[in-house]
Amino acid sequence: MPSFDTVLEPNLVELRNAVDQTMKEIGTRFDFKGSDARVELADKGKDKTLELFADSDFQIGQVRDVLLAKLTKRSVDVRFLDLTAKIEKAGGDKVKQSLRIKSGIDAETGKKIQGLLKASKLKVQGAIQGDAVRVSAAKRDDLQTAIALLRKEVADLPLAFNNFRD
Repeated sequence: MPSFDTVLEPNLVELRNAVDQTMKEIGTRFDFKGSDARVELADKGKDKTLELFADSDFQIGQVRDVLLAKLTKRSVDVRFLDLTAKIEKAGGDKVKQSLRIKSGIDAETGKKIQGLLKASKLKVQGAIQGDAVRVSAAKRDDLQTAIALLRKEVADLPLAFNNFRD
């Protein structure tokens, strides 16, 4: 029975390269001279976050803009980042922001994907398997239609489709 897996996984190598390029640009820019502006990739077990540090709210916005530009240049979708995080005081007049990197489909999104597949009246089945959703059908054409449907309906997440089996 043909099937594929719907996953949400960023390219961590390109993400690390974008962080390195951001740090290099921050080090050479005149408006960041003498400041504590930096970006760190924090690995907390399964969860990964990007820690942004700066001297002011305006400067942390500038650091975030440089980071987003580098991510886009390296073909890393910015929808992997949770940009709704609050800017916190980090002691003195320093500020920091923690951007969570989305990885793996959570249960709520998995149920949403299953609901979309059922509501579409396609002859496909969706099954949540860990942090992926396996979609199977009798025909390959139905699977391709399901991929098109998911790309259109779940626009807020950069879903990837892998492990295609015939």
